[in-house]
Amino acid sequence: MKIAVLGTGMAGRGFADRLTELGHDVVIGTRDVQQTLARTEPDALGHPPYAVWQQTSPEVRLVPFPKAGAHAELIVNATAGASSLAALDATGAANLAGKVIVDIALPLDLSQGMPPTLTVANTDSLGEQIQRTFPAARVVKTLNTVFFEVMIEPKRVPGEHNIFLAGDDTDAKNTAKSLLHGFGWPMDAIIDLGGIRAARGVEMYMPLYFTLSAVLGTFHFNIAVTPRR
Repeated sequence: MKIAVLGTGMAGRGFADRLTELGHDVVIGTRDVQQTLARTEPDALGHPPYAVWQQTSPEVRLVPFPKAGAHAELIVNATAGASSLAALDATGAANLAGKVIVDIALPLDLSQGMPPTLTVANTDSLGEQIQRTFPAARVVKTLNTVFFEVMIEPKRVPGEHNIFLAGDDTDAKNTAKSLLHGFGWPMDAIIDLGGIRAARGVEMYMPLYFTLSAVLGTFHFNIAVTPRR
């Protein structure tokens, strides 16, 4: 499948590598290719600048947002939540129309430190905002409740644990489920929460997630839903 990953950070790079490994034709979209390649400083977590990573992943092409959108059959939104709408707007509504957008982004506000708060919550969500802004696209909110390395390699967390998805289009959710299954998520571990409004719940889990990460001393954990039998 032709897939565009929007976002050049650690999540975008991790997705691009894993999707390429699985045989997909992957590009990464950015606002300004030359500016992205010119960065020389590592990110806040010490990951190397994009140009250094690119040397180890030469098969992944870096292209402007509109070209990424035109290339894609499926789009992964791995941008920072605060800039997601602008990035998708730059990609172009016509390039998004009819396509599945797998939205893994989070509307985090880190201005007051950790754990972060959310820029939108309770009565709205980033997933809903994307769907409203681009009504011809088919948005599926998923994977945002775990660290990016667990998103693409769930066996990093031992035992049985769950992942969630939400979206208004059944076929789009089935496409997303197939993508997740390719990453290694068992089909019975994927819980369909219903329409895109359910994105509120999974996004609002994140303050607890970051609190737990501080207590546990790791990002490599997840939750398991165990219903009463």
